[in-house]
Amino acid sequence: MRSGVQRGAIAAVQVFGLAVWFSVSAVVPTLRQEWGISAAAAVWLTGAVQLGFVAGALGSSLLNLADRIRPHLLLAASAALAAGWTLLLAGVVDGMAAAIPLRFLTGTCLAGVYPVGMKLMASWAPSRGRGLAMGLLIAALTVGSALPHLIGGLGQLPWRAVLVAAAGTGLLGALVAATLVRPGPHLAASAAVHNPRYAVRMFAERGPRLANLGYFGHMWELYALWTWIPTFLLASRAGRDLPASTGITVFVTIGIAGAIGCLLGGWGADRYGRSPAAVTALVISGACCALSPLAFDAGPGVLVAFCVVWGAAVIADSGVFSTSLSEAADPRFVGTALTAQTAIGFGLTVVSIQLVPLLAAAVGWRFAFLLLAPGPFIGAIAMRRLGRSTG
Repeated sequence: MRSGVQRGAIAAVQVFGLAVWFSVSAVVPTLRQEWGISAAAAVWLTGAVQLGFVAGALGSSLLNLADRIRPHLLLAASAALAAGWTLLLAGVVDGMAAAIPLRFLTGTCLAGVYPVGMKLMASWAPSRGRGLAMGLLIAALTVGSALPHLIGGLGQLPWRAVLVAAAGTGLLGALVAATLVRPGPHLAASAAVHNPRYAVRMFAERGPRLANLGYFGHMWELYALWTWIPTFLLASRAGRDLPASTGITVFVTIGIAGAIGCLLGGWGADRYGRSPAAVTALVISGACCALSPLAFDAGPGVLVAFCVVWGAAVIADSGVFSTSLSEAADPRFVGTALTAQTAIGFGLTVVSIQLVPLLAAAVGWRFAFLLLAPGPFIGAIAMRRLGRSTG
């Protein structure tokens, strides 16, 4: 019973704490008008968060923070600081010069929310049920990341109000982490010796190397899709005839479909194995990348259904990679391994997020997502090989 409560509390922290991640991205159209910025400049409102996350994750990994500080306290402090930077942006910022540093700091703090949450969730899940537990965690991440789109899509709220609502949600997550969340019985003893080299050394081991490669292919696609799916929808032939507002459609695609995909992926990882679950999701999402030009010209119903399938598949395998690495890495440094994995993966997202609009400017949004297809297909090959080596 206690493990169920703890898993629910950890998932709640992810929903609340990660609401600030795409809080500014959800109001970019308004900011472009009010601040007079180009689409290329607006990219950095998301890119700065990704870079901040990488910097925070690398710093945490090199210092072994996730293995040396009581994880629920690190989680609470990180969520509170991320919310605080977002609240400051909502209150006093009037342009890109101040917004970019604050978004970078927000990303730095989020590096103490997501990877630490993974470690805590793993601490409450034995190996036989860890896939579903990680699926629950990633489902919470998807809902939290999509929450600002829901807030903005429910009404014509000023952009500052959307950010304040996201920041308030983040502070609630910090409170839950501090008062309810605790490490579980499956948490390995903290590293007695400071060992920053493990962040690099794990790549010499076949299991962690293949799990990481699968994750990197997945990340090449994931955040670029999440960042640009609103623009893709608005540019499509059916963009003006969608059944709901673009914000609601994006929330359903990322949040609702994504959460369902995560739970199915976690269940499949426990039932059929880590590799088959990951390969299935990667192949489906890769096929969606390849078929996106056809969906772009489809009717509203077909386009929304296509996005729902893509939204479920693109994130369904995320928890599988975390589970695979948590089982393959040195148990003394699981937190460091997970943090290093996410640091490199999010570094890749900065590149793909930047390249998609550049391709769209050259060939149009109809073909822009073809750039993402190599990622999931390469990831599928890696996870297939991992399955053969562990099967």
